[in-house]
Amino acid sequence: MSGIPHDHYEPKTGIEKWINGRLPIIGLVHATLTAPTPKNLNWMWIWGIVLAFCLVLQIVTGIVLVMHYTPHVDMAFASVEHIMRDVNGGHMLRYLHANGASLFFIAVYLHIFRGLYYGSYKAPREITWIIGMLIYLLMMATGFLGYVLPWGQMSFWGATVITGLFGAIPFVGEALQTFLLGGPAVDNATLNRFFSLHYLLPFVIAGLVIVHIWAFHHTGNNNPTGVEVRRGSVKEAKKDTLPFWPYFVIKDLFALGVVLVVFFAVVGFMPNYLGHPDNYIPANPLSTPSHIVPEWYYLPFYAILRAFTADVWAVQFVSFLTGGIVDAKFFGVLAMFGAIFVMALVPWLDTSSVRSGKYRPMFKWWFALLAIDFVVLMWVGARDTEFPHDWISLIGATYWFAYFLVILPLLGVFEKPLPLPATIEDDFVAHYPGAAKDSAE
Repeated sequence: MSGIPHDHYEPKTGIEKWINGRLPIIGLVHATLTAPTPKNLNWMWIWGIVLAFCLVLQIVTGIVLVMHYTPHVDMAFASVEHIMRDVNGGHMLRYLHANGASLFFIAVYLHIFRGLYYGSYKAPREITWIIGMLIYLLMMATGFLGYVLPWGQMSFWGATVITGLFGAIPFVGEALQTFLLGGPAVDNATLNRFFSLHYLLPFVIAGLVIVHIWAFHHTGNNNPTGVEVRRGSVKEAKKDTLPFWPYFVIKDLFALGVVLVVFFAVVGFMPNYLGHPDNYIPANPLSTPSHIVPEWYYLPFYAILRAFTADVWAVQFVSFLTGGIVDAKFFGVLAMFGAIFVMALVPWLDTSSVRSGKYRPMFKWWFALLAIDFVVLMWVGARDTEFPHDWISLIGATYWFAYFLVILPLLGVFEKPLPLPATIEDDFVAHYPGAAKDSAE
């Protein structure tokens, strides 16, 4: 299963041989549990199991909620209230599902930024990275579709604003928007479409997650040093690695337990903290909320969308070059999706020969600014578009693109990296000399 040399499964009992000869599932489980894993993985490598838990939680709670939900504009809001008030444990199921989405995105953002810092996108893991970004895009789509289903005020107007972005696409925008809505405006056909896709996409995500795991098992895990596991022989590989079971399974389960303590505290004591009160008001097409805000996990890209107004010189310049085809609204849509696209291109934008940011002094400062920039964009995305919020959004959006398109390529040319450890074992011994002594004894 892994490209790293390791001991292969040999069935011993008669039943194992019989099953393995017909369906090698025991060998697959064995290969997964004994997969050689770099022994120096730190606590930032625990988000994979949190993401796996979130995916299972969302699918299971979603299936139960669907049994009581009615996807019709006249009954959707009432059916959600029915779940909250009349279904046994319904309020807990809904709060688990709603806050599970937030935990899902917290974990995925930490997972992505860990990959960006430690260079998990570099060869030979480019395809693993691209699959991960596809999963992230599908998560964003699924989260948006699900946000519409309660059919409250923010659900309705959020759907109106976001689907309106597709109408900004030149030539085909109006037809595309009508196709998405199922008509000229957000209505019952829209709700049915969104409900169907919200139910379907998690299973597509689950399939991509299996491919994602398969991909990194083939190439092997990255690690904080960015140095590859020695592949000359099983004996050499074992010096750099430990079996996934029990070492990393126990570590991941402990970390998951800590995360779940916080998660269930939020679900139990402050379940609506990350929600919007307007969504407890039934959808009303005749009453527009004073401030339409998407869920918190969309806010950085929502801020980028709103940053590029008709007053920005870059928008005016591009509009002039295209004869007005690319107006401010379409430019904002391109910037929003472009902000995600540049992350997908990072394996080719990063020109440094060193994989891990741990050994790149200049990179650390620019990356820290990127992380701060992401948080600032998240904050300003929930604010109005008046001064100084409009300027903060524009500066934040400019730095986001500058980091990926200018700074990262130039750092590979001008930066002088620190010396790398010769092997993963050397790094491990440097940090845990006691553990190395115990293993030698």
